[in-house]
Amino acid sequence: MEKSGQSADRKDLKSMTIRELKTYAEEIRRKIIANAYNNGGHLASNLGVVELTIALHYVFDFPKDKLIFDVGHQCYTHKLLTGRADRFDTMRTEGGISGFPNREESEADAFIAGHAGTAIAAGIGYCTARDRLGENYEVVSVVGDGAMMNGLSLEAMFSSEEKPKNFIVVLNDNGMSISKNDSGLYAMLSRISVGGGYEKFKRAIRKIFGDSIVTRMLIAVRNFIKRLLGGHSYFDMIGLKYVGGVDGHNLKKLIKALQRVKRTERPVLFHVNTKKGKGYKNAEEQAERFHGVSKNFEDSVNAYSSALGEELCSMAEKDEKIFTVTAAMKDGTGLKVFAQKYPDRFADVGICEEFAATFAAGMAVGGLKPVVAIYSTFLQRAYDEILHDVCLQNLNVTFCLDRAGAVGADGCTHQGLYDLSYLCTMPNISVYAPRNTSEFKKMLQFAVAKSAPVAIRYPNGYEECLLEGQDVDVERWEYLTKQGEITVLAVGPRMCNRALEAAAKDQRLCVINARSVRPLDTALLDEIGNGPIVTMEENVLSGGFGEQVLGYYAEKGRKVKIRNMAFPTGNVPHAGVDAQLAKNGLTAEELLKIASEF
Repeated sequence: MEKSGQSADRKDLKSMTIRELKTYAEEIRRKIIANAYNNGGHLASNLGVVELTIALHYVFDFPKDKLIFDVGHQCYTHKLLTGRADRFDTMRTEGGISGFPNREESEADAFIAGHAGTAIAAGIGYCTARDRLGENYEVVSVVGDGAMMNGLSLEAMFSSEEKPKNFIVVLNDNGMSISKNDSGLYAMLSRISVGGGYEKFKRAIRKIFGDSIVTRMLIAVRNFIKRLLGGHSYFDMIGLKYVGGVDGHNLKKLIKALQRVKRTERPVLFHVNTKKGKGYKNAEEQAERFHGVSKNFEDSVNAYSSALGEELCSMAEKDEKIFTVTAAMKDGTGLKVFAQKYPDRFADVGICEEFAATFAAGMAVGGLKPVVAIYSTFLQRAYDEILHDVCLQNLNVTFCLDRAGAVGADGCTHQGLYDLSYLCTMPNISVYAPRNTSEFKKMLQFAVAKSAPVAIRYPNGYEECLLEGQDVDVERWEYLTKQGEITVLAVGPRMCNRALEAAAKDQRLCVINARSVRPLDTALLDEIGNGPIVTMEENVLSGGFGEQVLGYYAEKGRKVKIRNMAFPTGNVPHAGVDAQLAKNGLTAEELLKIASEF
């Protein structure tokens, strides 16, 4: 994709008046709302940062300066201002622009950002490279209040007492205040911290007393008083000068404050207060619901998420040890109904997947039965905690991996195509993939009762394989058709359905629901080991289900004709799920082609 740079709509922000900028902000809001209605996407979060993004572009010089978003779903205004206005209506569609920052798409996108917690660490890294190479530019990291509490953000914040110059962390606070929200005090502190008065005071003192102990004492006393009044000395201690809290929708105040911050050349935490969903009443009143929307603002349907909440509520009535955990995805994972019914047995830990895993491990050691529901793409952030804290101790923690497999319009940063590969290398854990919600509920019951770690992975949307099957142990595979010359081992509902579609056209194909990815059903593998086998999975090929089947036969010394159908890579751009599967050869047609080659 050809990279874009400066604004394609030729609007020169820096020459506009405040009134013109306000008018432009409303124009941008209308475009964002229309685009989200037509294509789906992240609505409320983007409406909340329109003025902030305009002010940043007004004061700084992007892409010479570097703008890093965290999380990247608040970048829509930025895209409109950086050469993509004419392609904005293609966002999240096949061949169109991404809904997240993408360095391959534009030089104005300084860092890819689909997951949270990255902007501060990346910003410090940018500054280190800049200073080492003798370059000259500003680095601005825009961090959402939820992302600020992510472990990686905190590590970056507290890793050193000093931060690089010309580095600004913009805290976009649309719900969580760092301290009591008193805009008058914040405005006063901003002027004291980086305004002209503070710099003039230091210059005057040095002019009178020089660089003497008296000068240092006077400045120290003044700083002590300022900290005593402000209560923000903890930011000074980690090398950031606190400035805030500025009204994130007041362009005049935003621009003036940012100009002061820029002039100081000091590392700054710039705290702005915004309203999620600003400018669209429904999104303002229901920010959670309108955070991510489907086309036509319809409620997204996820059969498995709904089944999770429903089944856990039923199970919890009989088992008081069940406790559920999620990482800022209560609605998306289907746990909202559980949280409402059992608030004292539910925890939303925020965007802290690592904490979620180890928190669950602690509960399991203490005698509870934790169920952790997280999107597949986000759970991979807790790899070490799952391995070290859960699996090595063989603890009864159930991980429910929502959005596993191809995810559609969210694209490459959100694909759930790695979980089979990394989970199946860990000790003690079992991994299952139900073909429908009925099977999912049985797996959930089995997992919670099992005294060992379990992961259950399932796709987004509502596709199920509803063909009536055999009611057997979840660790045994099942025949979905009669036996045939070529056996197809299909993992998950989408693969089962495409395999059955092919089998309807080629009677040689026998379709098996390989619902237990780990452990493998070795008895059935021994049974079918004389004929050709095709494996189908929504996972990367490397380390996935197909390679486990190959490994099993190789260990036995059996020569079996096997073809693996999987994603060759996890770097799958945004498009519809069917298009993503087709482009990676996971279709009934491709299966029929492979069958014809045996």
